[in-house]
Amino acid sequence: MIRRLTTAALLLTVAPAAGAAQTADLVLTNGLVRTANAAQPRAEALAVTNGRISFVGSALEASRLVGSATTVVDLEGAVVIPGLIDSHGHIGDLGTFLRNVDLFGTSSEQAVVDRMLERAAEAVGDGWLLGRGWDQNEWGNTAFPTKASLSAALPDRPVSLERVDGHALWVNQAALDAAGVDRDTPDPMGGRIVRDANGEATGVLIDNAMEYVLDAIPPLTEAELREGVLLAQQELNRLGLTAAVDAGATQEQIAVMEQMALDGELTFRNFVMVLGADRPSLATWLSRGPTGWIDEGRSMRVDAIKISADGALGSRGAALLEDYADEPGNAGLLLLSPDTLRRIADAAAEAGFQFNVHAIGDRANRIVLDVFEETLARHQLTDHRWRVEHAQVVARQDLPRFAELGVIPAMQAIHQSSDMAWVPDRIGYSRSLGAYAWRSVLDDGAIVPGGSDFPVESADPRRSLYAAVTRQNDDGWPAGGWFPEERMTREESFLSMTLWGAYATFAEDEIGSIEVGKLADVVVVGDDYLTMPEDEILDLPILMTLFGGEVVYASDEWR
Repeated sequence: MIRRLTTAALLLTVAPAAGAAQTADLVLTNGLVRTANAAQPRAEALAVTNGRISFVGSALEASRLVGSATTVVDLEGAVVIPGLIDSHGHIGDLGTFLRNVDLFGTSSEQAVVDRMLERAAEAVGDGWLLGRGWDQNEWGNTAFPTKASLSAALPDRPVSLERVDGHALWVNQAALDAAGVDRDTPDPMGGRIVRDANGEATGVLIDNAMEYVLDAIPPLTEAELREGVLLAQQELNRLGLTAAVDAGATQEQIAVMEQMALDGELTFRNFVMVLGADRPSLATWLSRGPTGWIDEGRSMRVDAIKISADGALGSRGAALLEDYADEPGNAGLLLLSPDTLRRIADAAAEAGFQFNVHAIGDRANRIVLDVFEETLARHQLTDHRWRVEHAQVVARQDLPRFAELGVIPAMQAIHQSSDMAWVPDRIGYSRSLGAYAWRSVLDDGAIVPGGSDFPVESADPRRSLYAAVTRQNDDGWPAGGWFPEERMTREESFLSMTLWGAYATFAEDEIGSIEVGKLADVVVVGDDYLTMPEDEILDLPILMTLFGGEVVYASDEWR
C-alpha cells in the first residue's frame, strides 16, 4: 500500500546538492522504475529536465541533481513505468461515446430501449437520439434486434444506436425515414440492409449500409468535436495512457485536433491515421503527405492512412474463406475490392505514408497480406512498418507471413476476452485455432502492439494487459484461459503497451521506454505489474500520469 501523501510530502522542495554540476526540474525517487529498456531494465529513480528524461539510476545519484527549484516526488516504494500507449483507438468516437448514451453491459433489447427512454426524457425536443455499445451476443439470443421496439417506444424521434464494434447500426422507423431507406433501397457494396421475409428493412444496417443513416445525422460542430477530444484525453490520462493511435480520423476531426495541438491543449501523443473511407480527405492527404510532429510539444502527427478491408466478427461482416458456422450462405463482407486496396496501397507508398488496413476475417487478412507483399516488393520498401489492424482470425498458414513481410499485426487482447464465448459457434473450432493468435505471431518473430479499439472496448489498459496474459474475462473465465497456448508472457504484454507501441508508430526514439533523452511520459502505479498476482492486475492503482514531465492526472491519494 502507498501511504496517502499530502501535497507538501508529494511535492517536496529541497536544498541543492553540494557540488551538483546541474539540477533537474523534477526527480522521482525511492521507488521501482520499470524502464522497458533492455539495457537498464530497472532503477530506483529518474530525473526530468525540460520535459525530457535526463537521468535514470539510483536514488543516491538522483539526489545530486536536486536544486532549489527541483520538485522531488518521494515514491515511497511506488512503481514508475513508461507512459502507456494504446496502439488502436478512436479519439473522436470516444469523445462522442462519452457525450451520448452508453449501452455497454445492457442485458436485453428492452434494457437498451429503457436507456434510450431515459435519455429522451432528459433531452427534450425532436432531435436525434444516439447511443453505442449494444451487443446481441450478450442477450442470450444472437439474433439482431429490430426497429419494432425502438419505434414503439420512440415513434417521433430518430434513434441511431451503434453496435459495440461500430460495424452495425440499430435504428427505428423515424431514422429510416429520415435517411430515405425503404424496401427499394439497394444494399451498397460492402454493406447490407437486414430485411425481413417481405423485403422490409428490419432496422439493422451493417458496415457500408450504415452510411445511409450516418449521412442523415447532423454533423457535430467544431465546438462539439473539441469537447469530445477534451473528454477523451481526460479519460486516457486517468488510465495512465500518454499516447494513442487514432485509427481513422475524419478531416473535420483532424482539423480540430491539429489546432488543439498547436494551441498546446493536447495531453497525449496523438498518432493519427487518415480515414481512407473519406475519399476526398484521402485525396487531400495523399497530395499533402505525412506531417511529422506538427507542434513543438510533439503532441500530434499525421503519418498513416487507414482503410478497412472487411467488417466485424460480431455482426458477421468479417470476410471469411468459408461461411459462418452459424449462418450458412454468409461469408462476410469485403468493403472494397482487392484492386481498390492495391491502388490505395500504391498511392500511400508513393506519398510516404505508413499504410494500415483493418482486417478481421481470414479471407480479408489473406487478401491484405497478398496486396502488402506485392506492393512492398514493387516499391522496394524496407522499414515500412505497415500494419494489419486487428488480425483476429487468420488461417494458420498465413500467420508466419507477418514476420516474413515485416508487417505488424496490431492486435487487441481485450477483443479475445470479449468475443471468446461465442467465437467457436460463429466460425467453428478449427478456425478458432487461428483466432487471436498472439503467441504464434510472436514466436514467428513479429511484435504485437497492444490496444483496446476504444470505445469498442474499454480504454482501460489494465483490462488489455490482463487479457493478454490470462486469455480470460474479467471474472476469470475460463479456468486456465481460452486456448491458453496463445497467451503472452508478462514481459511481452508490458512491451506491447509501451515500446512496441512506440515502434509501431516510428516513435521509439521519443517514447515507449524510460531512457535518457526521451520525452518524460511516465506513470506512477501502486504495484509491480511484472510480478504482481494475475488476479490483482485489474485493480492495479494508477496514481499519477505525467506527460512531458507535467502532471496531467493524479489520484485522490496523490493530489
